[in-house]
Amino acid sequence: MDGPIVVGTDGSETAAIAVVEAIRLAQAFKKPLHIVTAYRPAALEVRGLPSEFGDSVRTTGVVDAILSEAAARARVASVNTHTHAVEGDAADAILAVAEELDAAVIVIGNKGIGSVKRFVLGNVPSKVVHHSPCSTYIVHTS
Repeated sequence: MDGPIVVGTDGSETAAIAVVEAIRLAQAFKKPLHIVTAYRPAALEVRGLPSEFGDSVRTTGVVDAILSEAAARARVASVNTHTHAVEGDAADAILAVAEELDAAVIVIGNKGIGSVKRFVLGNVPSKVVHHSPCSTYIVHTS
């Protein structure tokens, strides 16, 4: 296996299952693990400032906490770990990081893959599988 392993997390219990499986793979293949969390910027209203100053405020606390917790698990397992906070859609964020790094595999949970909502709106696992630049490992999380 050439290239790093990429996993996405939103901090949920089901995403944590995928992170644990990604850690196991990174350990077994002695590959670096890149953990991705996507976020939407929070609007900031500051009196007297034009609205464009409030459009790109990052919700740093929550995003950093999610990434720190996942990275801590990986470091306990002695896995070389990198974190990525990416603004935008979760699937797009995971795909962009995987492509940028020339990843060997993307690890993702299956939550929502069989839902009716998937047919109308799409979902993260389906989008990642259909557009992945590398192999994709879908972890049974639900």
